[in-house]
Amino acid sequence: MTRALLASALCLHAVALAAAELPRGDAEKGKTIATQVCAPCHGADGNSPTPANPKLGGQISEYTYKQLANYKAAQGAKPERENPVMGAMVAGLSAADMRNVAAYFATQKPSQGSAKNKETVFFGRKLYRGGDAAKGVPACAACHGPDGSGIPVQYPRLAGQYAEYTEAQLKAFRDGTRANDANRMMRAIAARMSDKDIASVSDYIAGLR
Repeated sequence: MTRALLASALCLHAVALAAAELPRGDAEKGKTIATQVCAPCHGADGNSPTPANPKLGGQISEYTYKQLANYKAAQGAKPERENPVMGAMVAGLSAADMRNVAAYFATQKPSQGSAKNKETVFFGRKLYRGGDAAKGVPACAACHGPDGSGIPVQYPRLAGQYAEYTEAQLKAFRDGTRANDANRMMRAIAARMSDKDIASVSDYIAGLR
């Protein structure tokens, strides 16, 4: 079995396990929280006005919920995903609140992005669709889909995401400052990627739609 097929099989297996575990949120209830608490950084419809903050519009609800939950510190323990700003934002939210917010953003139409670096777009496309067998880097499309729409439940939508944000997250996985990926999957992949690899695939992803 090739690495790409193996990665795809692992993705689908994780999806099947997670799908039965998460209750659905109420988008209408989530709208109130999203527009009052999340909008200043992520936009009222989840389309962040700045690359420093990710676009959440159209994001898979289960993934958004997981991230919100990971930002929240359990009593006496560090959160799985450390960020002082987001930690403060979710501190007062219940699990139901987070599911509702995630459900709301999932119903919003994501804004389109574009690849900006013509010199690397073909290289980024190759990495996204086919990976790099020599480095042991699987195709991003195996888990995130050919068009970047994601494969529910655990693998997020990437299409149209700010290149700067995607690049920052891949580097965080690579250096271990972000460590909330299941089975260390993203950390293992990012560890094999150069700065050029990361920048190229991030720019290509920004143009997916």
